Amino acid sequence: MFSASDHALMARALRLAEHGLTTTQPNPRVGCVIAHGDEIVGEGWHQRAGGPHAEVFALQAAGEHARGATAYVTLEPCGKHGRTPPCADALIEAGIARVVIASEDAFQVGGGALDRLRAAGVTIESGLMREPARELNRGFFSRIERARPWVRIKLATTLDGRTALAGGESKWITGEAARADVQRWRARSSAILTGSGTARADDPHLTVRSRDAIAHDDVAPIEPLRVVLDSRLRIPAGAHVLDGSAPTLLIHASDVHPGEQSVRVECAAVEMRQGRLDLPSVMALLAARGVNELQVEAGPTLCGALFEQNLVDEWLLYIAPTLLGDSAMPLVALAPLAAMAARPQFRVVDRRQIGEDTRLLLRPAATN
Repeated sequence: MFSASDHALMARALRLAEHGLTTTQPNPRVGCVIAHGDEIVGEGWHQRAGGPHAEVFALQAAGEHARGATAYVTLEPCGKHGRTPPCADALIEAGIARVVIASEDAFQVGGGALDRLRAAGVTIESGLMREPARELNRGFFSRIERARPWVRIKLATTLDGRTALAGGESKWITGEAARADVQRWRARSSAILTGSGTARADDPHLTVRSRDAIAHDDVAPIEPLRVVLDSRLRIPAGAHVLDGSAPTLLIHASDVHPGEQSVRVECAAVEMRQGRLDLPSVMALLAARGVNELQVEAGPTLCGALFEQNLVDEWLLYIAPTLLGDSAMPLVALAPLAAMAARPQFRVVDRRQIGEDTRLLLRPAATN
């Protein structure tokens, strides 16, 4: 159905879409290539929410050469009027003859884009490199299709599975290269979440450092939202997460009324369940705010609770070639298993060396 040229041009569109890895939130990352046969006449990528979409940039670059051409788009063109006009109408007006789509977009249900394109005589073909396109926007698809963010837990551990000394000291388990790598994962996230225990013990900034190195084509990355779960609002006023240096959301129990915290950061209430904030409600709240990818940097209790409630999609695990001993803090707190057959299974999505440390990207075995 699709030619070698089709595959090559869609691969180019996907590489363009990656330029928006840190800049498009809450919108998806999208790339577009316009070509006559093997000849590219225009290309573009979506740079920032509220700005022109990838198709518009590509059509502007192609000009009159767009007439009779094929547009390769990594995501179904929009048909709804939002902050920008529908891309489907722009493709029709430019005289595009064929549109090849990598992935459909459930957000566009009811927008009528494909029907309008077909009615105008445009040939529509869909599904070329669908899986890579969905992988690039896994957070967006999670929010639209599951009404919750894609949840990634980031942990640094030793060879004996320890994350901190018994007193809480954890700086630094991993080396400088691994810590720099974490910044890139933070930058692609819509939000970074931690618990009040980690906020008090480690006093993290939860911001992205070296932002200039992450920017692409002079489009500045978007600062991730800092999210702190603090049911009783016990974080001290001088904590870094309350310093106003980045957008911050403090989530507390519904029976607690924020005082001075509400002056410095945004606060939101969530119901308690079994003595802790209801985590599915937290995820629904973040999805409603447009959070696509959520990176969790927290202690073993919160990480374990998220996992046991089936709210973890992947684990970003850095393993340092060192040992901390039995008294140190464990990687994650889980309920005891009754049998070996009940143990969680993971598949390795990616494995690589980062300086002296090993980085694993793991997903539950049943997750695609």
